[in-house]
Amino acid sequence: MTKTLIKGGIIVSDGRSLKGDLLLDDGIISAVAERGATAEECEVIDASGCYVLPGIIDTHVHFREPGLTDKADIYTESRAAAFGGVTSYLDMPNTVPQTTTLEALNEKYTLAAEKSHVNYGFFFGATNDNYQLFSQLDRSMVPGIKLFMGSSTGNMLVDKYASLLKVFEKAKEADLPVVAHCEDTETINRNMEQMKKAYGDDPLVALHPIIRSEEACYESSALAVQLARTFGARLHVAHISTAAELDLFSPYSPSSFLPPPSITAEACVAHLLFSSDDYLSKGSLIKCNPAVKSSADREALRSALTDGRITTIATDHAPHLLSQKQGGCARAASGMPMVQFSLVAMLDLVDAGILSIERMVELMAHQPATLFGITRRGYLREGYHADVTVVRPDSHWTLTKEQIQSKCGWSPLEGHTFRWRVEHTFCSGRHIYNNGEFDDTVRGDMLAFH
Repeated sequence: MTKTLIKGGIIVSDGRSLKGDLLLDDGIISAVAERGATAEECEVIDASGCYVLPGIIDTHVHFREPGLTDKADIYTESRAAAFGGVTSYLDMPNTVPQTTTLEALNEKYTLAAEKSHVNYGFFFGATNDNYQLFSQLDRSMVPGIKLFMGSSTGNMLVDKYASLLKVFEKAKEADLPVVAHCEDTETINRNMEQMKKAYGDDPLVALHPIIRSEEACYESSALAVQLARTFGARLHVAHISTAAELDLFSPYSPSSFLPPPSITAEACVAHLLFSSDDYLSKGSLIKCNPAVKSSADREALRSALTDGRITTIATDHAPHLLSQKQGGCARAASGMPMVQFSLVAMLDLVDAGILSIERMVELMAHQPATLFGITRRGYLREGYHADVTVVRPDSHWTLTKEQIQSKCGWSPLEGHTFRWRVEHTFCSGRHIYNNGEFDDTVRGDMLAFH
């Protein structure tokens, strides 16, 4: 592996931005210098006018492998990640078979070692009766336990109260965080029944946030928080979609030099970009679970990015074939591909003054690494793995179908003009993406957790 010198960019890490040079040597960041870093026999990247960021860590993706590879697979989606400046991902367990046994977990790691272009980790999925396996998991290779507390794709609902108690108890004993999908199934089913009576078997998608309502989200999230407090377990509530849920979380700032609280929240890109007003133009393309809610909810989520109640930004990248996205609330599949465009989309919010670029880096790299204990990644620090993304501002481009790398071949952002461009992606020091050129031979590393 050759040395790489990234010169003259604005380096963003640890809450500050400074113009300087970054030296990558044998997969490790060997120097972070305000100016004048030198090295012999190295590739030199002129980053003048660019921002040099830690590689983005997406802690919530569905790459669909094994078993659902008509929609996506590890090879294609990790390629999309690299194009978008994402150098590490944590994949969810609702595949076929589900990642709810040790054998299924090991098989995923075997597949990723062969196919993943960027770094990878896999959540272990909770069921109503597999909590005894938590103690057998190797903490160094598992980021946490994924718990579906509301109906979603994959039939992994944990709906027995006694089982929920055991999941939190055993996760605490195994020192594994619980990542919870929180929607109350009874409320959703009741709402769906009412909508079908009023509007037919496949209600219009604009009714999705009424069916998967604020009440359904809040009741389930509140229960998860209560259970986490009862057992002293670590809880990260996935894809918060309502203003009401934000009241369940305490503000946190890494500048306090304190560890994150034990109960934290994730915001997903779709809920930060879209509102219920967009169903008129986007239709079922923005149908996801939990549903995109009102513009007031979106504004509350955006505010929570800076007041500390949101700890991470992820994508919930969930590809489906375009044919599977047709229909309304009952028929259209829920989920959308976002991993390739999450960084440039959030940089749009930076330009809009919604958050600073330093805070964006905290939410998309630093805090994901800290929260899940990812070893020596997520920061631009000497001695850390050389996961680096170089982005250029004031570089307008409009997304077309031909640019989409995800296997499904569509995006709800088609036609959008972005203001930033990803120019380089380095994964463990390997120059995988270079101004439109992609090194197909690069494979990522298995993430280590502590």
